[in-house]
Amino acid sequence: MIVEITDLADPRLADYAHLTDVALKKSRGSEHGLYLAESLLVFERALRAGHAPRSVLALGASVIEVTEALEVAGYGDSDIPIFTGPGDLLEELTGYVLHRGIIASMHRPALPAVRDLLATARRVVVLENVADPTNVGAIFRSVAAIGADAVLVTERCSDPFYRRAIRVSMGTVLQVPWTRAGDWTTLREQLDGFHIAALALRDDSVSLREFAATAPERVALVLGAEGEGLTPEALDAADTIVRIPMAHGIDSLNVAATAAVAMYALVGP
Repeated sequence: MIVEITDLADPRLADYAHLTDVALKKSRGSEHGLYLAESLLVFERALRAGHAPRSVLALGASVIEVTEALEVAGYGDSDIPIFTGPGDLLEELTGYVLHRGIIASMHRPALPAVRDLLATARRVVVLENVADPTNVGAIFRSVAAIGADAVLVTERCSDPFYRRAIRVSMGTVLQVPWTRAGDWTTLREQLDGFHIAALALRDDSVSLREFAATAPERVALVLGAEGEGLTPEALDAADTIVRIPMAHGIDSLNVAATAAVAMYALVGP
């Protein structure tokens, strides 16, 4: 259903009106909250993941692309509004120019249980307290491309459905199964059967190359926030402390780069 915008009074446009990620997560009229998908690529990935759209904001010719994407996803006969209008009016609504053509307001799905997510997984990434959504998005993009089966994020980790995380990940946060994890006492039990490998610079650590050469069948790779690193609880829960050897006096990599290097080593040829 195409809706021409002539003013910004329609309450259905509120999803796009300068709302924060936190406000979207708490939006009324949705069971688990909302998130925004920017660009046709991310929108299509969200639809393929089974996420339901509440509405779409489209500029110009993007309306046709949105309509086609909705038809492919089985929403051809639905009454999902596709809002469109002059670029300057949409800019006033959102606070920026729609360079990517579309923004979609999507219903957040219910997060799966940790045990369900891990049932058939072999390579899992655990993000402990990674607060920067840019890093979270970059990690998802890397591990999705290289082959992680699932990602677990702790309570203090930035939400993968935050706008910047989705944008940086190019929508891969919508493709890689993920969920929230509890404290390490609980998580250690849930990871039973996995070898927990924590990335940290410690005297008792082994090199990534050495660990990868004889890596167990199921590995949970644990990464912490930049600066703070992993908590003592995470290190205590680990079966092995792993390091990436550095040169030229560099002490560590960015956490997103670390995730990519470590996953590549573990996936193997």
